[in-house]
Amino acid sequence: MTTGGPPSGNIEQDLALRLTRLVALRLFVLTLFLAFVTLIYLRGQTGGFSSVVMFGTVAFAYAVSAIYAVLVRRGRWLWQVGFAQLVTDQLVWTAIAYVTGGISSGGVSLYGLTCIAGAIALGTRGASVALAAAAVCYVGLGAGVIYELLPLPPDQSAELYATSWASAAYPMLVNFSGLALVASMAGYLAERLSSTGGDLAKAEARAEQAERLAALGRLATGLAHEIRNPLGGIAGSIELLATSPSLTEEERRLCEIVQVEADRLNALVSDMLDLSRPRPPLIDEVDAVGMARDVVLLASRSGRGRDVNVTFNGPGSLRLRADAAQLRQLLWNLVRNAVQVSSPGDEVRVELVRQKSGAATLAVADAGPGIEPDAMAQIFDAFFTTRSHGTGVGLAVVKRIVDAHGFSIGVTSEHGATFTVTVPAASVFSEIEADRRVPGSETLLERAPDAPVDE
Repeated sequence: MTTGGPPSGNIEQDLALRLTRLVALRLFVLTLFLAFVTLIYLRGQTGGFSSVVMFGTVAFAYAVSAIYAVLVRRGRWLWQVGFAQLVTDQLVWTAIAYVTGGISSGGVSLYGLTCIAGAIALGTRGASVALAAAAVCYVGLGAGVIYELLPLPPDQSAELYATSWASAAYPMLVNFSGLALVASMAGYLAERLSSTGGDLAKAEARAEQAERLAALGRLATGLAHEIRNPLGGIAGSIELLATSPSLTEEERRLCEIVQVEADRLNALVSDMLDLSRPRPPLIDEVDAVGMARDVVLLASRSGRGRDVNVTFNGPGSLRLRADAAQLRQLLWNLVRNAVQVSSPGDEVRVELVRQKSGAATLAVADAGPGIEPDAMAQIFDAFFTTRSHGTGVGLAVVKRIVDAHGFSIGVTSEHGATFTVTVPAASVFSEIEADRRVPGSETLLERAPDAPVDE
């Protein structure tokens, strides 16, 4: 149930489906009511004034419904079409009420049906528009009869109609109060249903995610050591082989390729283990600037980082309350992801900023192809990736670490992509206000950030 502005994507399709059902419901009710009035109320007399008005109104409603159906099928002006349908329905019910007793007619109850349908199709705004249209039509009908702007149907009993405000006051008060109650309850239930549906969808997504992570945990635990043992042998053998003076330049290049791919496979195993076996963070005081410098330096000296310019810009000092190993893993995954989507010669920028509010932001920006809008909502989902050679694990690990620390993360994509982690003020210690560009060349971590930290 959508109550906001014009939707997009799958929401538009859902709205179009609901409007189509609204058209079908209108046609069904019109046909049923027409048969009822013709056979029972008019007693089969179809040549009088009332029957002409009735048939003309139904014919008009059918014609307008056909126009609305075409617009909905084409996906044109869906919200405007929805509101127009509600107003049209109230006008149709007003014409039916006119020839069946005026403001005291049983046809007035059809106003409430449109209020309910509006709430179902368009949320509280739909219920409000339907109620407003019903109020205008209902009061207009009563005033038209009282001031003789609308002639009494000659084939109906004049006793059925309220011809003065005194006689009209009670039925108008009762009927409008009932309509207002129906519309408000329908709008409230629509909002609750929308909220419940959203919560249910989130719960189902979390359950599915948990199930996938459980399966991943069983698989990762069973395969991690089986993979790492031969992988360690391969890496050690390649390092030893690369020191041989008899190797040609081509053979050394092939050794480097094998070493890079072995490191990549080791990083994948580490990510899968970290995602499948999460542990609560061990909060301590962390030198965020020193950690960022180390990660930037390591990234610039390994893999694709050798042909991508990885830079760090931050204050002279900034200390955070966090798990040092997990915070390093978070930044390493973001930097590694940025380097992998970059082209040779591009720049990956890591920036650490203390905000005036006391919070801190850690941003990693690249100049890659960016992220499509449709992928934004899934970018942190496990196993979702926009790259043909990606696994969709690294950013899922980042999101898990962010959530475990009570931080937040956002992503923007204009010229490339920028991931920004926001650390609340409560988790920030202090800072020397001396922003300067740091080349990241003072220290080098002895262990790569993608090495396992919780085994």
